[in-house]
Amino acid sequence: MNFLGLRTVAGRFRFFAVLEALSWLGLLVGMAFKYLPAEGNEIGVKIFGPVHGGIFVLFVLTALLAARELEWNWKTTVLALLSSIPPFCTVVFEVWAVRTGKLGELSAVGATESPQTLAASS
Repeated sequence: MNFLGLRTVAGRFRFFAVLEALSWLGLLVGMAFKYLPAEGNEIGVKIFGPVHGGIFVLFVLTALLAARELEWNWKTTVLALLSSIPPFCTVVFEVWAVRTGKLGELSAVGATESPQTLAASS
């Protein structure tokens, strides 16, 4: 099974959760270069600001689609949407969702097969 497979709703949700966290990292590094040196450089924020904004919107849309397709209750949906606000929390939510069975086939594979079994079958 491909870790970041885009063929399923759950796979797309995982992909955008990781991508959103990586764009947060880029934005935070850009902000560090803007504010920490005496002569700040704004290029990182100018690049990663719009990139992060676009990925944020894609994550929210993917979370809403996943909520509908995977039949999440309102609490899970709100948690998914709120996870996009603090840095890196989308990945924390995704790990929680897999462990609690909220991500359909990703949760089923994780619960029934060990990583060694998956590696041996590839």
